[in-house]
Amino acid sequence: MTIKENFELAKQAYSKWGIDVEDVLQKLKSVPISIHCWQGDDVGGFEVNPSELSGGIDVTGNYPGKATTPEQLRSDLEKALSLIPGKHRVNLHAIYAETNGEVVERDELEPKHFENWVAWAKEQGLGLDYNPTLFSHPKASDGLTLSHPDEGIREFWINHCIGSRKIGEYFGKELGTPALTNIWIPDGYKDIPSDRLTPRQRLKDSLDKIFAVPVDESYNLDAVESKVFGIGSESYVVGSHEFYLGYALKNDKICLLDTGHYHPTETVSNKISSMLLYSDKVALHVSRPVRWDSDHVVILDDELKEIALEIVRNDALNRVIIGLDFFDASINRVAAWTIGTRNMVKALLYAMLVPNEKLKQLQEEGNFTERLALMEEFKTYPFGAIWDYYCEQMGVPVKEAWLEEVKTYETEVLSKR
Repeated sequence: MTIKENFELAKQAYSKWGIDVEDVLQKLKSVPISIHCWQGDDVGGFEVNPSELSGGIDVTGNYPGKATTPEQLRSDLEKALSLIPGKHRVNLHAIYAETNGEVVERDELEPKHFENWVAWAKEQGLGLDYNPTLFSHPKASDGLTLSHPDEGIREFWINHCIGSRKIGEYFGKELGTPALTNIWIPDGYKDIPSDRLTPRQRLKDSLDKIFAVPVDESYNLDAVESKVFGIGSESYVVGSHEFYLGYALKNDKICLLDTGHYHPTETVSNKISSMLLYSDKVALHVSRPVRWDSDHVVILDDELKEIALEIVRNDALNRVIIGLDFFDASINRVAAWTIGTRNMVKALLYAMLVPNEKLKQLQEEGNFTERLALMEEFKTYPFGAIWDYYCEQMGVPVKEAWLEEVKTYETEVLSKR
């Protein structure tokens, strides 16, 4: 049978439950995923005098073909985007500025250092998101930045974050879609602290100064991101979930949840509905922790499906900002982007093809037998046939056919670097 014939049969199966598959596919087209640029070069960036990777971040593997220039990185992103259905976004870190060989400190970065990225994004029809980079720098060598006891070091990072918000605003103005500018810091202590409060007071004061500088919220959205622990901050992280949740709610900022930044028994899917009660928007960094925040390539596992279900069943596709955050240097980096992003889109499609209103009704009625039965049966409904048709209609490879394109790209481009 053809892809179209399989699709028509699958569509009939879903229509019995009142699911309009054509409508689902139209909705799916409108959901952008923010694809992180740092998978392509192992979080290296393009600073003139780069520092060794730090801040509890580690990239393992030495697969050939890593991007070493902005042009190479953009080329690799274009290749990945050509294999992923839908129109998406690209997320940049400050270390991906282009300074034409000039040493520009991070607190001096300006929109002009990202003009090439904006020109490229316009050509590709993409939005851009942004992150200040508060790691891999001499002024972050002791693991403290915005909470540092040294006022001069704090001031450096405060100015970096202020400049970052202006760069995000620039992205939004130029591209016609607001940039999410997300602040994550590595601050914490390896061993048990004798004072947890004072560093958090300093972090709060630093954030207050950063956000006191006005930027146009129609172009830039501010987010803050927590973490439970990291390498070098095993016992205490200043910017904990509770700290940032409280700060975001009190100061009308977006709280960003990274799926790798919680205890192993916590799930981000379980947090989304609570966050939506009190926040207009919620942001996600979807990753895959394996025993810790190891940022493995996103797979279509139960938690990814549950995250997508929470977004869809709560009618929050326009309220949850979805980004990715993983880096794996042990496999082809373009393939990593393709696998992870396609899986995020697959999860959203899967969630849209579940009779969520019917399942809600059954729960309200206390009919837990039928609820469980249907939830299990829909796991084997012909979701794959819908996915294949969607890929075909969006002009990207169906099933594993994309892998051949990546292999060709590796032979013709990556292997020659």
